Amino acid sequence: MHDRYADDWYHTVAFTQKTTLGLPSGGEIVQTWHESARLPGHLRIDTDLASKAGVLYARDSIFNFNDGKLTRAGAGANELLVLGFDVYTQSPAKTEAVLRGLGFDLGTFHEGTWDGTPVYVVGAMRGDTVSKQFWIDKNRLLFVRMLENGPQGHTDVRFSGYERAGGGWIATDVTQMVNGKRRIHEQYSNVRTNVELPDALFDPKHWAAEARARPQ
Repeated sequence: MHDRYADDWYHTVAFTQKTTLGLPSGGEIVQTWHESARLPGHLRIDTDLASKAGVLYARDSIFNFNDGKLTRAGAGANELLVLGFDVYTQSPAKTEAVLRGLGFDLGTFHEGTWDGTPVYVVGAMRGDTVSKQFWIDKNRLLFVRMLENGPQGHTDVRFSGYERAGGGWIATDVTQMVNGKRRIHEQYSNVRTNVELPDALFDPKHWAAEARARPQ
């Protein structure tokens, strides 16, 4: 994956996201989120510009904000950021170390199909949909699916609607299923690559100021 795209993949990306959240009652709410990423390892998600709420992933740390104030901070990584973006812009050794730390068994592997397309499946043997695993489009070497059992239950994340972006690709349609029901549906628009993103955008100390500066 890295060798195919390393010379051309974008290093920054920003987009607007229509987010449909499934509710326990069976209903849905729709929100507009704004995302910015500097690769590898930095992702900012403004979930509510008015209240300056959101989450910041900065390398191996996660920061949550509400009303412009830090509400929680801890160690951790965003698996989807690593598999869908970082893998193309950092060394394979670094990606392997991060994925092992996230609980993927990189020594277990098989081939299959997904939506009629050949895929590589890493982390599980054929027929195993329980072990933590990720699926890669064999032809384009793009991340398309992740399965795992977690606190919420069985989670199935799907990346689709891939479009060319800069010298790489971006999945413009992302779905998270939990126990067979759609929990989150993300639809991306206004995708911009290799844009200038200030350092302060990814600095938790400047979260509130940068939230005010984001476009409505």
